[in-house]
Amino acid sequence: MSDDQRTPPVPPPVIDASLARRLIDGQFPQWADLPIAAVELDGWDNRTFRLGSELTVRLPTGDWYAQQVDKEQRWLPVLAPRLPLPIPTPVARGEPGAGFPYPWSVYRWLDGEPASTARIGDLSGFATTLARFLNALGCVEATGGPAPGQHNFHRGGPLATYEEETLRAIDALGDEVPAGAVRRVWDDAMATSWEREPVWLHGDVAANNLLVRDARLKAVLDFGCSGVGDPACDTVIAWTFLSGASRARFRADLDVDAATWSRGRGWALWKALITLAGQLERDAPAAAVSRRVVDEILADHAHDR
Repeated sequence: MSDDQRTPPVPPPVIDASLARRLIDGQFPQWADLPIAAVELDGWDNRTFRLGSELTVRLPTGDWYAQQVDKEQRWLPVLAPRLPLPIPTPVARGEPGAGFPYPWSVYRWLDGEPASTARIGDLSGFATTLARFLNALGCVEATGGPAPGQHNFHRGGPLATYEEETLRAIDALGDEVPAGAVRRVWDDAMATSWEREPVWLHGDVAANNLLVRDARLKAVLDFGCSGVGDPACDTVIAWTFLSGASRARFRADLDVDAATWSRGRGWALWKALITLAGQLERDAPAAAVSRRVVDEILADHAHDR
């Protein structure tokens, strides 16, 4: 077949409120009269739309993220009654349609403001609440739960999955970071491993996924990267959002040992380094955030030595 006879690839659909409207009207006509609007702070992996006052529509932006739909539909109802804070509740599973190629979900709306922008009255108290939530999550029976893999970008798997990428970033950054100190943190993290039975982990404990109401942590969102394995990746927020007394409180209240905390520093360092390497020439403000995270990780490591 000649080039001019081949069918051109179909471009991905624009994921907007209009698409969400078509999907809802075509598959769930009982909600056709409910208004649909984009949420103020949206994600990259999935696009979220408010459906009426009590529901949300969540549309994955790619095939990797689409793998998370059935996992969340299957496991969130299992996890929810065992956790001390609300998490998303699946209401319906949508099928590909209206030019959209992936399965998708409808959830109950959870009210609140992301911790990244909310006023938090007591950050140490916030850290304790989060630690207790993660402790409870880790105590849920993990048998049959989803092992680390492509569906959650290997969260819960060996940190070594990202060693080559991390070392490349260190080399690419050159004098932009103190390479000796960075390598010491990485080597310490790589010297440890999870030797126990797998436990449940959230996989993306980030400020945008933590909802605050009345200045307190009230709900946890986005279990797309959840799975069962090594919970070290769930400590990353200690360096990306917490600091000083709140970080110390989080560590004291979280059921992790020194080796798991060290691997958590490794996960945080990997993400900060690859992000910084990609930001230097195009996004100076974002690069400053990544530098701050690297500095926090190095300081925490030095304090432990």
